[in-house]
Amino acid sequence: MASAAEQLASNLNFRTFAKAEDLKKRLWFTLGALLVYRLGTYIPLPGLNPDAFAQAFQGQSGGILGLFNMFSGGAVSRMAIFALGIMPYISASIIVQLMTSVVPSLEQLKKEGEQGRKIINQYTRYGTVLLGLLQAYGIAVGLESGNGLVNDPGWFFRVSTVISLLGGTMFLMWLGEQITSRGIGNGISLIIFAGIVAHLPTALAGTLELGRTGALSTPLILGIIIMVVGVIALIVFVERAQRRLLIQYPKRQVGNRMFQGDTSHLPLKLNTAGVIPAIFASSLLLLPATLAGFAGSATLPGWATAIVGSLAHGQPLYMVLYAAMIAFFAFFYTAIVFNPKDTADNLKKHGGFILGIRPGERTAEYIDYVLTRITVVGAIYLIFVCILPEFVIAQTGVPFYLGGTSLLIVVSVTLDTVAQIQGHLIAQQYEGLIKKSKLRGGKRGR
Repeated sequence: MASAAEQLASNLNFRTFAKAEDLKKRLWFTLGALLVYRLGTYIPLPGLNPDAFAQAFQGQSGGILGLFNMFSGGAVSRMAIFALGIMPYISASIIVQLMTSVVPSLEQLKKEGEQGRKIINQYTRYGTVLLGLLQAYGIAVGLESGNGLVNDPGWFFRVSTVISLLGGTMFLMWLGEQITSRGIGNGISLIIFAGIVAHLPTALAGTLELGRTGALSTPLILGIIIMVVGVIALIVFVERAQRRLLIQYPKRQVGNRMFQGDTSHLPLKLNTAGVIPAIFASSLLLLPATLAGFAGSATLPGWATAIVGSLAHGQPLYMVLYAAMIAFFAFFYTAIVFNPKDTADNLKKHGGFILGIRPGERTAEYIDYVLTRITVVGAIYLIFVCILPEFVIAQTGVPFYLGGTSLLIVVSVTLDTVAQIQGHLIAQQYEGLIKKSKLRGGKRGR
């Protein structure tokens, strides 16, 4: 028999949505904030020669700059004030997460609840400023070293570039927090999502145009569309998949009343690491090609040119290293974000236990054993999703890059946002039911 929440979810429709005034306000706020973000990706840096930079960027679009350009919604290719995007904040968040597992004081803050989380968030903001400052200054110096990229090189250009890029990143961080608190969905994720989705119409139109001119065959285009739909369906299935460990709570006595033992479950996601392993692996593998592009192919020795060529998209060495690094970061990041010992201690503190497993150390070992096994499946899934587009692009020569990383981000953010919208609609229905029950109770009392 379906639960009350499931029955309410099955009754969600456009009529329910029309009555949810608070949800509509949140959606409009989110759309307005994303529109502001998209407008900012078209405001260029002061003192830059846009035409010369566009030509220089074409030679570097296959490296790490192309990956950052995808995450920033094209701001890097136009060198806009949002060119750094939200990546310094994400990098600072990951660094702080890693440090909480190493530094005892930060680990203690993590266990202090809401107050500790606020302090950790403050440290993350400080880290964002530091990383953004270093990256912005590096970009300013790199632009000055280019041929004709800057109209008037000097310290004035460097300072104005650092202020513009760092200010853009801090504004995006603030905008993401506003979306999270006043809008719908996770603000930081939605900003990245908007940047990736902004490229899709142009890429799709270009592919259809190549099909019209005969450069790509119609069966090939249909096959790629079917493949993308299939991969999206796989991502939806796996991202929602859980391994549930049955938790039993014993009978307890409160005063003179005896409460029956309760049963719950501990959900372990099949892909605990999310999209982080794919981003880390892509960034590290694209770094040699980016450095080689800045140094110039003519100045590189023969062995370095051979290595860079072997690490190009679609090459066997690139795919093998890509798969190995995804697997490594899947296990590494899972070990960082999920601590079986802390989970086992919390269960023991509240009287919960897994059937057949002794509370405490044995429970931690069992959770770690199950988590390791499902992480193997999650790593295989990530490798398949990320390697399949690489293989197809290498074999068919499709002119635009639609990687597994971008698909993972788009689908994951969409699932999270839809879940939050459904939560607001269910809460709206609950409020309506409570109001009706109070009115009926008042009438009977009279």
